[in-house]
Amino acid sequence: MRPLLALAPLVPPIAASAGIARRLDRPQPTLTFDDGPHPEGTPRVLDALDARGTKAIFFVIGEQVERWPELAAEIERRGHELAIHGYRHRVQARLSVAAVKRDLERAVEVIGPTAHLHRPPLGVYSEAGLAAVRERGLEPLLWSRWGKDWRRLTTPQRIAARATRALGPGEVILLHDADHYSSKDSWQRTLAALPEILAAAQPTGSGSESTSIGVSAASQPK
Repeated sequence: MRPLLALAPLVPPIAASAGIARRLDRPQPTLTFDDGPHPEGTPRVLDALDARGTKAIFFVIGEQVERWPELAAEIERRGHELAIHGYRHRVQARLSVAAVKRDLERAVEVIGPTAHLHRPPLGVYSEAGLAAVRERGLEPLLWSRWGKDWRRLTTPQRIAARATRALGPGEVILLHDADHYSSKDSWQRTLAALPEILAAAQPTGSGSESTSIGVSAASQPK
């Protein structure tokens, strides 16, 4: 058993030893949004992305897709990628092996079989969860930059500064378009931070329309 697998989101060597990617094989950074869809946050984030011509990956929760199926469809209609965050927002390490597998199967059923990327709630994989994800043919993806935008006392300026620190090609930026499982209205601070983040993630001349989806587990942030 790999020690401290739960620390993979925070310790790059642990993620690398488990073969969990934190970056993508792309020429520019990629924005990812967790915990949606959300009836207010998701449409506003989609509009902000459209304004910059930027595509993102949305790691959605199955129970929220059931509540707002039209928003999940809208994400794809606008050319973004749907990925799996789980059926419910529960930490794998606190669940039985059977519960982890049931949650994953339900998530795939609701979100759809075309999703190929997976990220667990809080980024925490259990051994059983990681094995189940791979057995389903899904690719685990964490992040190399995050805005910590779920925090109640943060600001758009702090979110943008954290998300864009030493940003380079292939970085994966973790943000949230929903406040279902975080501080109330946190998505509004994320939305306010997006212009600065998008400007940093899409420098002049970059290929924001890239649809490449190669995952690189070996690439770690500088």
